[in-house]
Amino acid sequence: MPGPILFCYDGSQGSQMALRSAGELLARPADGFVLTIWQPLSFRLAAAGTFAPLPLSDEAKVDKDEEAYARGVAEEGARLAHEHGYDLTALVEQADESIAHAILAVADRYDVALIVCGQRGRGLLRSTLLGSVSHALSAHTRRPVLISPEPH
Repeated sequence: MPGPILFCYDGSQGSQMALRSAGELLARPADGFVLTIWQPLSFRLAAAGTFAPLPLSDEAKVDKDEEAYARGVAEEGARLAHEHGYDLTALVEQADESIAHAILAVADRYDVALIVCGQRGRGLLRSTLLGSVSHALSAHTRRPVLISPEPH
């Protein structure tokens, strides 16, 4: 690979399958990143068409917990990737717009050669509300994208 690989990882079976698939398809695993995206509570509520006023301190705590959870998921992904021969750095990014937009911004920042993602992430409802991340990536990127199918 002429550059690093960006693995999109949310802990789901789909993202785990994407790590395995890339390991099987790429003859020599390159270095890169495991990226987990988190979104502030206010964004998730707005995307769901909901408005639930919370005291600022509660919203800040929820966001802090979400970021900490995302960090743990990214580190889990880096450990799993290591089992498949990759030496990856765990990254956590806050998405203030769409998840796909955040992924593409990270891909540009690190000039990655390939973006790897699963076909479906955490939950049907979330996928329905936020749209398909893998579809948005394939439609809007200037980089190759490996989309691993959902496990049966």
